[in-house]
Amino acid sequence: MTKIIFHISNIIFVFLYIYPGSLLGFLIYNDFSKQPQISTDFIVSANHLYAFVLLSLLGLISYFKNLKKIILYLIIISIILELFHLFIPNRSFQFSDLFGNIAGVLISIFILILFNFWRKK
Repeated sequence: MTKIIFHISNIIFVFLYIYPGSLLGFLIYNDFSKQPQISTDFIVSANHLYAFVLLSLLGLISYFKNLKKIILYLIIISIILELFHLFIPNRSFQFSDLFGNIAGVLISIFILILFNFWRKK
């Protein structure tokens, strides 16, 4: 079941990333140019950090037996999706977003390591 949730989440993330404008902004503010902000940014984009922590945790749990492959996939997708913003109209590439994506993946890996450490004790 977690694999299905991960794949559906992954499709939604890709769609939200490549859509030229903010679908969430349209749903919440009725404005494609406004991006909803979950919390204030800190060094990295908070929205991107939260999104990739969620996606990465789902992926790591779903594909626990293939950790190297899923970690590589998550890092690559976090970079590629942000690089697409260089070419998509009404979207902009930002290093804070890229770092938020990668930080979300790394935090999820750290959470998984801590969970496994505590589970073994």
